Formats: sequence, structure tokens, C-alpha cells
Amino acid sequence: MNAPVVNKEGSIARVRHLATALPVAVILLLAIAFGTSSYFHSQMLSFGQSMWSNYGAVRIDMRAPTCDPEFDVDARVEKQMQRAEKQAGDSLLAYQAPNPDNIKRSLIQQLERCQERHQLYDYNQQVRTSAWTRFYTGMEQRVGALNEVGLDARKYLLISIILLCAVISTLRRSHISLRAIQTHTEGRVSAILQLVGNGLLLASALSWRSVAIKSGDTTPMAMHYIWITGFALLTLINLVQCFRNPSLSTERSSIGKALLTVPLYTYMALIAGTYFILAENYLAGNAVQLIKLVSHADLYINVGLYVWVGMLLKQTRLAKLVFDAVRPWKLAPELIVVVTVLLAAYPTAFTGASGIFLIAVGGIVYEEIRLSGARRPLAYASTAMSGSMGVVLNPCLMVVVIASLNKQVTTTQLFGMGMYVFILTATMFALVVLLTRRDPLSFAPPREALPATLKALVPLLPYVIIGAAVVVFYNQVVNQRFNEFTAATILPVIMLFILSYDAWASKRAMRGDGQNLPSMEGKAKAGFWHRTVAATSESSTHIGALLLLMSLSVVLGGVVERGGVMTLFPSDFSTVWLAMTTLVVVLVLIGMFMDPYGAIILVSATIASVAYDNNIDPVHFWMVVLVSFELGYLTPPVALNQLLTRQVIGNDEMLLAEQEAKQETHWWYRHERLLLPLSVMLMTLLLVAYVPLLMGVRGS
Repeated sequence: MNAPVVNKEGSIARVRHLATALPVAVILLLAIAFGTSSYFHSQMLSFGQSMWSNYGAVRIDMRAPTCDPEFDVDARVEKQMQRAEKQAGDSLLAYQAPNPDNIKRSLIQQLERCQERHQLYDYNQQVRTSAWTRFYTGMEQRVGALNEVGLDARKYLLISIILLCAVISTLRRSHISLRAIQTHTEGRVSAILQLVGNGLLLASALSWRSVAIKSGDTTPMAMHYIWITGFALLTLINLVQCFRNPSLSTERSSIGKALLTVPLYTYMALIAGTYFILAENYLAGNAVQLIKLVSHADLYINVGLYVWVGMLLKQTRLAKLVFDAVRPWKLAPELIVVVTVLLAAYPTAFTGASGIFLIAVGGIVYEEIRLSGARRPLAYASTAMSGSMGVVLNPCLMVVVIASLNKQVTTTQLFGMGMYVFILTATMFALVVLLTRRDPLSFAPPREALPATLKALVPLLPYVIIGAAVVVFYNQVVNQRFNEFTAATILPVIMLFILSYDAWASKRAMRGDGQNLPSMEGKAKAGFWHRTVAATSESSTHIGALLLLMSLSVVLGGVVERGGVMTLFPSDFSTVWLAMTTLVVVLVLIGMFMDPYGAIILVSATIASVAYDNNIDPVHFWMVVLVSFELGYLTPPVALNQLLTRQVIGNDEMLLAEQEAKQETHWWYRHERLLLPLSVMLMTLLLVAYVPLLMGVRGS
């Protein structure tokens, strides 16, 4: 009797997953299609130029020129001289005959241009008689049209994915907060404050539309309606959640704990909305600040694509197969932790920020560290800072943004110095982890481990070949290298092919020997479609939580800038040491409350000049900025990267880590989840900030 109920519930769950996954997948695939179309169009133009000497002249059917390519120059000179003499006879002024040589030179130039137009037209008609030419130019123009649509549509895609995924995150109560919602009281308090925050955003969007209409603003009305619809839906959902909390515990909870469950973006919306209403009497302020996102649409869409890549990766056996190659060495858990975190640095450089990396693959990092036998607090702490090392490595987009906003530094300088900072951070991390180990370090003899590792690498070869094939295709066919600018477009394509292969290979392996880890059995049975839907559905939650937080962080940055908060910062210091100390404190505070890209824009516009004026080397300063931000992301009371770790591993696992820590007797192990990343990044920051000053490094 129960089976039909289970099947019905399972069917409802699948429909819900599909309903959330399909629109998100469409938006993400459109972003990939538009990005790829721009690459294809550029390559097709280059190929066309190599096929035809003047491709611009054969792209379209030209109209026949109306000028005469064989007119008599001397006759026209005589005619113009006569016309000038006749006009002079009707004038009261003295007649001054025009220079016939000048007229002749001008007419000769006109004749030459006319003949060139006719020659170009003849060439166009001759070449376009070929069916191949018409086919190719037609395809090129269609791809070009798609590219033009994509350029205009990206801002709509960004706004749509922010609001759509925010709605999904709100329905699932999965926004980023200091504490997860567990009781009715917490759910109601969180919903009420979200209702007020989203209500302010809705009112701001409505006010902005009215202001735009009156002022003749060129912002398309469709954009206004998307913002209004999105915030209206969020407000309506919060209103319902104020009265409906069916899945939450009925235990009592204090107001203090309940306030910790309010999403961080809500507090930002409340602060910004209150400022604009009370300080500036400008209700539209929040919405106007959100427009800053549109000017960086590609950047924020890429965040969504990277999260999707991580969730697709989670649906494959790739991470398991990689660690299968390491397991024969029987490394101590601490060594596994060090190796894993160091390997995570390079993917972080491609995702562009530690928080994005955590959302994308933090869950996989945590799971594999736990499988190595590491204690939960150590796994949690290592996962939280797993993305902090790669932000200084080539080709991290944060560094590219810094160089584009600050002419005092170049990417070559920053990436060159960043390698030393990475080595320093990695050394600090390895030292802290190994010095706080409980058991002696151990590993299997190479004679035993190496053959097993080589055997375990064989199943990885198809994955490497698939990834390499896609990269080579983009490089050779589309003429786009795999770098920080193209990674967000190429990686999802790679992962979709890998997921397709993995679905086939895992089913084949299951039929063959029937050996699968329990955690992989569901994935082995599920096909490509079900895995993609599951990955996209999970992505939608994380994308909504992260992008909405980043959006309101931009708004809060605008409040800080407009409110003149940064003008309170002193501009002159008695010594470079005092200047550096003050800058470090301020930068860590900024990192605690703002997303990296919004923070970089704010620092570039306000604090950077103070550093330069106080004789701090620009490259040195920006290395301090990046390390300070990472320390800020790990520092309470917010500790964003700690919150993102909880977001991807689940609140239940975090509670288990806390319970495990409480059983420890040593103070370090009781607080290892916070102390490990904080101590590593703090020591790194102090060394990066002050050692160059001791060595005499100064600005010019």
C-alpha cells in the first residue's frame, strides 16, 4: 500500500527538480551559446578574409554604384568654370575665377573613387555567383546576428538568473546566513526581516521606474519589469513563509539565535534601504546601485557557470578516480589535506575567487578529505581555506580586474609576485597542519604504491582525452585559448561531455564487476539526463544564494562610497609602517563584509591612492589587498568562506563537526575549524605586509 505513495512522492520530487533545473539550464546554455558564437564569428571573419582577399566586399549583395566611371574630366571642368562665371554675373561682389587645376584634381579624385566602387561591385557580383560563397557568408551573418543578440541579451540573462535562482533559494530556505534555520521561531523571524528587505528592494525598483520615465532614462522598460517581478515574487514568498513553516522544529528558540538565521543579503538590503530613505530621501537608490551589475554582466554570469561546473563535477566519479590514484600511498590524513588544498589552488585561479571555488567544488574537497580519515574539524577548516591560495595565481580574474582598474600595476607584475605569495601561504599551511598533527607521518613505500597508482591512472585517461579534445577544438577551430576569459564558456562544455561519458562508463562498470562505492551507486544507476537535472537543480540554489549576496554587496559598497565613509580614512601618515598597519586593518574589515569584485572596485576608487601617496609600492599594496580579503573572508563574525563551506556540505555535517570538536580536550582542536585558516592567513598577511618594508621596498 505504501509503494504507490513513495512513487508519487518521488515523481513530485522529480517534477520539482525539473521545474527548477530547466529554466536555469536554458539561461546557462544561452550564456554558453552566446559566448561561443562570439568566438565563432571572430574566427569566421578571419577565415573569410583568408579565403577572399577583401571579405568585407563579398559579405552582402552590393547595390550597383550610380556614378559614371567614364565621365570626361575636361568637359566637367569647363562646365564648372562656366557655371561659376554665370553665378558671378549675378553677384554684386567682384568676380574671382576659380582655379581650373584645383577643380580638375578634385574631379580626378572623384573619378578614381567611382571607378573603385565599380570595381568593388564587379568583384562582389563575380564572387557571389558561387553557391559556396553565398552559403558561407549567409552562415557568417547568421552567427554574427546571434552574437549581436547575445551582446544585448547578456544583461537580461544576468538579471533573470539572479532573480530566478534567488526565488529558488528562498523557497528552499537556502540563503547564506550565520546560522541555519531550524525552528518555527527562527523561520518566522527570518521570513519577516526578508519580507521587509525584499519589500524595500521592490519599492526601490518601482520608484526607479517612475524616476526613469520622468527623466527620460534610456534603460529598457523590460529591465524594470524583470526587477519588479523578481522582487515582488520574493516578497510574496516571504509573506507566505511568515505563516507557513511546516518542515521546521517546534522547539523554542531565542530571538538572538533567530536573528543569526536572517540571510546576510537581507541585512545589506535593510542597511542600504534605510540609508537611501533617511540620509538621501532617494527611494530608488537600491535599484540604481544594482545597475552596476549590468556593466559587469559577463563577470557575474561566469559565477553561475562556474557553480554549474562544480555541481556537474559532483555528479561524476572524477574526484573519486583522482583520489584512487593517491590512496595506494596510504598517506597520513594531514598529508592528504596538504596535497588536496595545494591542488585546489589552480582551479581557484580559473574560477576567479575563493568563494566561487567553494560553492563549486567545496563539497567534493570536504568529502575526499573525510574519506582519507581526517577528523571533521580539520576537513572543515581545510575546505574553508582551500580556495584562498589560488587568488594570486595566473590566470585569476581578480588580478586582471585589478590591473584593468589601476594603471600603476600590470598582470605580469601581479602574477609574478603572486607566485611568491602562493608559495609562502602553502608553506604556512603545511607547517601549521603538520605541526598540529596527532599521529606520526606515514606513507607506503614507492615500490608498493607506484604500480597501484599507475594502474589507477588508467581509468582517468578518457576524462583527460575528452577535456583535451574540447580545449583543442576551441583552440584550433574557434581560435580561442583556454584562459581566464574563456574558461567559463569552455569548462561547462567539457563537463557536459565528461558527464555523458561518466554516465555510460559507470553503468558499464557496474554491469561488469558490480563494484561501486555506496556513495556512487545512485550515480552509477542514473543516466546523463537525471544527473544533469540534479546538478542544475542544486546549482540553482547555490547560484541564487551567492549572486544575490554579491548583488547586495555591490549596493552596500555604493552606500559606503556615497555616504563618504572612505573620506574619514586619513590620507597622510607619519610613517609607512603606520600607513601599512592602518591599511591592513581597513582591508580586512572590507573583506569581512563585501564580495571580492565589489571590494576591488571600492578600494581602487578610494584607498589605493592613499597607499601610493604614502610611498607603498603598488604591487606590494595589491598583494596585501588580496591576502587581507582572504583573511576577512575567514574572520568572524561573518566568515563568509566558513558559511559557504556549511552551505555546500550541509548543516547536519557542520553540527557533527562541532560535536566532534567539543569532545576534544586541547584548546586548538576544540577550535580548529576557525583557528587553522585564521592562523595561516594571519601569518601570511603579516609576512606579506611587513617583510617587503623591512627589505626597503617602497613606491616610486
